[in-house]
Amino acid sequence: MILRLCALVVSLAAMAPVSALAQADRAAAETQIKAAFLYKFSAFVEWPPKAFGRPDSPFTIGVIGADELAAELEQIVKGRTVLERAVVVRRMRRGESVAGIQMLFIGQAEGARLAEILAIAKGQSVLTVTESEDALSHGSMINFVFVDDKVRFDVALPQAERGALKISARLLAVARKVLTSS
Repeated sequence: MILRLCALVVSLAAMAPVSALAQADRAAAETQIKAAFLYKFSAFVEWPPKAFGRPDSPFTIGVIGADELAAELEQIVKGRTVLERAVVVRRMRRGESVAGIQMLFIGQAEGARLAEILAIAKGQSVLTVTESEDALSHGSMINFVFVDDKVRFDVALPQAERGALKISARLLAVARKVLTSS
């Protein structure tokens, strides 16, 4: 009996790191997928000319509250262009202006300040992307959700229209949910 109990304890202890590793792998994969989505979103959104300060301004993706995602995104965009512009990832901190940014990702770490950050970007030509529950109701344009072990996203068209952004029907077709009224 004691031998069986010892064997059970040893086998459970051996399984714990595997489970933790599996969760870490899942989190890393989720981060990679979200970073890839962010880059791909740029091909399905039309920004007005006023969204860029100069003709040679880079396409800038701001990231706040998600350093791992920012690092992954930096690797994905290295040497790539969007709208024939170099792509730059800007890691943002509390209180920074969104001026010069075309896309802003707000990570869950900033969930408590989500409404405040979205209010700063409201009405500007900045595609706001989040990963927080009820983010669309706070003014986000695209929100990542996790459904059936897959990263999906919801889109709020009224917020995008207020920022003079046009989201392609092709992107809307693959969204989990599209809100058409606020």
